[in-house]
Amino acid sequence: MAVKLRRTVDYRIDPFDLHLFAAVMEHGTITAAAAAVNLSLAAASARLKTLEIASGTRLLERSKSGAAPTDAGRALARHANRVLSELEALHVEMASFGHGLRGTIRLLCNTAALSEVLPRAIGHFLATHPDIDVDLQELSSEAVVDALRRGTADFGIVANYVDTGGLVVRPWVDDHLVALVPARWRGRQRTISFRDLLEHPLVGLARDSGLSRFLAAQASRSGRVPTHRVRLSSFEGIAQVVAEGVGAAVMPESAAIRHRQPGTRVVSLVDGWAHRKLLICMTAQGAELPGVQALADALEER
Repeated sequence: MAVKLRRTVDYRIDPFDLHLFAAVMEHGTITAAAAAVNLSLAAASARLKTLEIASGTRLLERSKSGAAPTDAGRALARHANRVLSELEALHVEMASFGHGLRGTIRLLCNTAALSEVLPRAIGHFLATHPDIDVDLQELSSEAVVDALRRGTADFGIVANYVDTGGLVVRPWVDDHLVALVPARWRGRQRTISFRDLLEHPLVGLARDSGLSRFLAAQASRSGRVPTHRVRLSSFEGIAQVVAEGVGAAVMPESAAIRHRQPGTRVVSLVDGWAHRKLLICMTAQGAELPGVQALADALEER
């Protein structure tokens, strides 16, 4: 298999010059910016001129009252702030490795993993690995896989409906989605299709949650438009609203059973996609990292 090499880029901009330029944006004059970064005015002016040459355009409009950014300067300022922030984070993390202190694993996961299975397992892992931190974020399964392939995450947990080709995958736990409905609904059916459920008003998580995005995609495939009466931040809150008869909700079976109340009942979804398995995913490079391997092993032993 051919290996695609990263294109070599001529990085001609000195990070210190970005720091100086950001200081000009903050203070409004080159004189004040020079003092802020401990340069003489002449040295600061020379570095800013070099930065403009490297950028290939004028970045500042100089006047007796100060220095104002051009359109190009404003664009550079946006990128400069982001780049400097990333460089600072890089130095902090590399310094921690250099002192043998700790490492950080970036873990992305879907809603079901974050809310149901992961907290206890990750708590045990952190307690037994005091030298490792976990940067945890919830995303849709598609977004998790994309982040892994782009190299912006070390570890992911996704539902098995997504394409995990090219990743190291370990089956983890079953994840069944069910409907939590008001007990006052007519009929005592034990199953329902998601398409039929969409005939009723819904109660759900925030629109940008992984589960909400997944259900929105399923609704689109069914040709129905869901109507949400309200969106809440937790399954517990959703169950309380469902108990009042406001609408139905879709959530992991474990959450529905744990939070169901006298005014609710659990109904199985007949749709194939509702019966899923959560997968542990890593890149080939990430799977070779000791910390990532330890986390994967710890989750499998939960």
